[in-house]
Amino acid sequence: MTAIENTVTEASAIADFSQFNLPSALISALAAMAFTEPTPIQKEAIPIAMEGHDVLGSAQTGTGKTAAFAIPVVAKMLNNARGTALILCPTRELAMQVIAVVHELLGRNSQIKTALLIGGEPIFRQFNQLRMRPRIIVGTPGRVNDHIERGSVRFNETSILVLDETDRMLDMGFGIQLDQILEHLPTAPTRQTLMFSATLPPEIVRLSDKYLNSPKRVKMGESKAPVLLKQDILHLAQQDKYDALLKELENREGSVLIFVKTKRDADELSYRISQVHEATEALHGDLPQRRRTMVIKGFREQRFRILIATDIASRGLDISHIQHVINYDLPQCPEDYLHRVGRTARAGAEGSAVSFVSSDDSRKWQSIRRLLSPDDYKEIGKPAYAGGGGNGGGRYRQGGGRPGGNFQRTSSFKRSW
Repeated sequence: MTAIENTVTEASAIADFSQFNLPSALISALAAMAFTEPTPIQKEAIPIAMEGHDVLGSAQTGTGKTAAFAIPVVAKMLNNARGTALILCPTRELAMQVIAVVHELLGRNSQIKTALLIGGEPIFRQFNQLRMRPRIIVGTPGRVNDHIERGSVRFNETSILVLDETDRMLDMGFGIQLDQILEHLPTAPTRQTLMFSATLPPEIVRLSDKYLNSPKRVKMGESKAPVLLKQDILHLAQQDKYDALLKELENREGSVLIFVKTKRDADELSYRISQVHEATEALHGDLPQRRRTMVIKGFREQRFRILIATDIASRGLDISHIQHVINYDLPQCPEDYLHRVGRTARAGAEGSAVSFVSSDDSRKWQSIRRLLSPDDYKEIGKPAYAGGGGNGGGRYRQGGGRPGGNFQRTSSFKRSW
């Protein structure tokens, strides 16, 4: 393996997908999907991948990253009668989103079969998909490894591998499983590898040295929140979070995604809010896959306004109408902050996010600040207190002012990306 090469392309000159020299069937599918001008990450990554190079890409959420690797994968399968593709994702939800994009790109009449290998789904159904000799397989590392051990899948003809959200896979402890899977795949140059990650910490770079062959580097907006996102911070005591949440919900219109630390917190908070405010649903890893799919479908169709989730929803939940993200609990990993707030302000829409920061969260918040960089934002608005003391009577005022309970301080920052 050799060092990462810098990427220099004529991306700015690319006006539409026809300039990528894609198969005609794929061009027709893109037109049916109303895909017109490629996004910046697509302009950079697609021509490099089409030339057969390995790619190490980083891009912020909501930039069209899925299509940036799915289009070359589908094109390669259409252009070649042999060979298969494997796309690995960290979560079931992301894998389901990816295969949905693949199906759209293939079109309704495509003869290319696919398989979705994820946990929580009946394995006999996956056996049936594998018997059909799929050429594009999307899955999570755990279930893919399970099928390898059962002997129900072979990857000896895999010509292209995609590792999507690699940083998240490592955070979730899939490093060993990734190694095990790659032992069953052809090596370079027989295999082309596309590795995408929202951030590029040192362990990702080391992994690229291990898995990629002279990769081209594509970097788009790494470690940044969405362009039209307004972000606020509430500094408050832990016991005041629930009352503050109810006030935030009262003062916000539109769909709200609330992030909490644990599965139990998601269930309990969903129940409490449903009793006093309005219908909510919880989304976490203990739910059966069928239930998780129903919850996401209901939220996407706006059957309920408030969804409370663990970090399972911070990646792969692509719902355009989410207007607000509330970090009831801060994430354990600073990078996950970007993925959480990236659920709103997508595809040119505006959005807002508010983070509850208690004294126990000070180290986590400082880590998030370091990730964003002090130069990326400024804190504005100093609170003015009136009445009350330390037992819930205090108020803060920012702009016109609103009740706040036992808050110590509030500040907001607004990026103008």
